[in-house]
Amino acid sequence: MKKNLLIASLFLSTSFSFLSFAAPLAFVSNEGSGSISVIDLEKNIVINTMDLSGKPRGIFAAPNSPFIFVTEFTKEQLLKIDVASQKIIQQATLGKSPEALYVSKDEQWITVANEESNSVSLIDVKTLKTDSQIPVEGKNPEHAVMSPDNRWIYVSAEDADKVDVIDVQLRKQVAQIQVGKRPRGISFTPDGKTVIVACEIESKTYLIDVSTKTVKAVINTGLRSNGVSIHPNGKFAYVSNGGDGTVALLDIEKQSLIKTIPVGKRPWNMAITPDQKKLLVANGRSNSVTVINLDSNEAETEIAVGSLPWGVAIK
Repeated sequence: MKKNLLIASLFLSTSFSFLSFAAPLAFVSNEGSGSISVIDLEKNIVINTMDLSGKPRGIFAAPNSPFIFVTEFTKEQLLKIDVASQKIIQQATLGKSPEALYVSKDEQWITVANEESNSVSLIDVKTLKTDSQIPVEGKNPEHAVMSPDNRWIYVSAEDADKVDVIDVQLRKQVAQIQVGKRPRGISFTPDGKTVIVACEIESKTYLIDVSTKTVKAVINTGLRSNGVSIHPNGKFAYVSNGGDGTVALLDIEKQSLIKTIPVGKRPWNMAITPDQKKLLVANGRSNSVTVINLDSNEAETEIAVGSLPWGVAIK
C-alpha cells in the first residue's frame, strides 16, 4: 500500500512539475481564414486550428485565469475559449462590427470597440453580459483600453485625429486628446501614468500623460504605425509598422526610438510571453507570426498561420 502511495505521489509530483514548466500557447486570430491558430511556443509549431467560420479579430488573454477572449466580426459575437480544451465555452452578443477587445487587470471588465455603432461595450467578465454601451465621438473606433486602476477607457478611432477618454464610473466620454491622424493601437504603462498611441497616417507614436490628458512626446516610429505592446517592466514599448514591415523598440522614459526590427509584411497586433522573453507579432500580409527574442531584440523565427492574422494572445 505504501509503495502504491509512493508511486502515486511521484506521479502527481511529476505531473505538476510538467504542468508548471509547460510552454505557453499562442492563439492567433486569422481574419481571412476565419480561424484561430494555436501555437506551441516551445516547438514554435501550429498544433491546432480552430475553425470559427467567421471573421475573428480582437483577441486577448485573461490575466489570471485560463481563458482567451475573441471578437467575431460577422456574427457580432464575443467568444470565450478554454485554453486547456481549446474549445469555445461561452459566447455573447456584441455591438455592430466589433474590433479589438481587452480584459481589465482585475478581470472585472471586458472592453470592446464597436466600429459601426461608434461605441464601446463594457462587459462583465463572469457573465459576459453588457453593462453599458458607451457612445464615443471618434468614427470607427478600433481599440478601447481600460487603465490599470479601472478609472479610464482610452479609445482610438480610424477616422479621427483624437483619442476619446471615457470615465468608467460615469459610463460616458468626458474628454478628447489631440493626436495624429488615424490613431490605432493603444496601451497603458503598468503604472497607469502614460498611454502610448500609434497613429497610422502620421507614422508617429504619441505618449500621453494620463494625469493631465496631454501629449508629452511624439516619436517617428515607422511607416503606418499601428499596433502597440508595452513590456511588463514599463521601460520599453513595441510599435508595429504596417508599411515597412518592422517593429519599433522605444525607450519610454527617454521618449526615444532605440531600434527597428524587421518582421513580416503588414505587422499588426502583438503579445508578450508570460516569461517576458518573446514578443509575437501577427503579420497580416505574410500570413505568419514573427517571434522576437526580447533579450537580443531580434527576430528569431517566423511561423506560418492562417490568412490575414489580426492579433495574438498568449496563455
